[in-house]
Amino acid sequence: MDIERYISLAQDFIIEYGIKVLGAIVIWIIGSWIIKKITKGIAKVMSKNNYDVSLQKFLLNLIGWGLKILLFLAILSQLGIETTSFAAILAAAGLAIGMALQGSLGNFAGGVLIMIFKPFKIGDLIEGQGELGVVKEIEIFTTKILTPTNKEVIIPNGALSNGNITNYSTEGKLRVDLTIGVSYDADIKQTKEVLMNILTSNPKVLQDPAPSVNVSELADSSVNFAVRPYATVADYWDVYFGVTEECKLALDAAGIEIPYPHQVEIHKEA
Repeated sequence: MDIERYISLAQDFIIEYGIKVLGAIVIWIIGSWIIKKITKGIAKVMSKNNYDVSLQKFLLNLIGWGLKILLFLAILSQLGIETTSFAAILAAAGLAIGMALQGSLGNFAGGVLIMIFKPFKIGDLIEGQGELGVVKEIEIFTTKILTPTNKEVIIPNGALSNGNITNYSTEGKLRVDLTIGVSYDADIKQTKEVLMNILTSNPKVLQDPAPSVNVSELADSSVNFAVRPYATVADYWDVYFGVTEECKLALDAAGIEIPYPHQVEIHKEA
């Protein structure tokens, strides 16, 4: 009967392909486990040998994807799909995709360049592509930074590697630029002494390089002083806000006036 024939065909199909599918599932489970073990082992070796954290994450990402592609090919082979033919199709498709995704390939190349020349590393404070923040992660195609407002910004590696990069962490010391204005009636030497005392007494202000206080401008309603303390990258904002506040309090205590903008109103008599 036809029903018996269909049942027989179904049994043959299950026997022939069911084993292959089951084998493919087993390969996927075991392969995924092996990939995790390999990546963990490589991570331990790199950590023991004090590899750069940025390089570790980049290489682990790259190795992980490479192993996953090999696992995918093994699964296809188990299912009876000719990997040689598939490789040819993949190469042709890769060429077409590569033409369409030139930007992504450029980002990959940019990631490699960042790893080779190391203009920055994870934890550095950088400015690039109009964004300022601490480097959180360097991936194959993108770099993630955390801005001072706690926003994560993802920048393509191609654009980042080809543009200007300012690394504020390279030297480990940053100059804080402050401008403090006082009245024209104030004594310049006394004002400099008060401001310098603030810089030398603040524990977060570095003494090497030495801080400085200089007259920078004779403005319309004030004599402006360039107050230049140095701080570590981590203490930059603490010094910026702390010294600004201390300057105001110290000048008030010394009786030195901090002027505010004046406006002159002219009234015409009717």
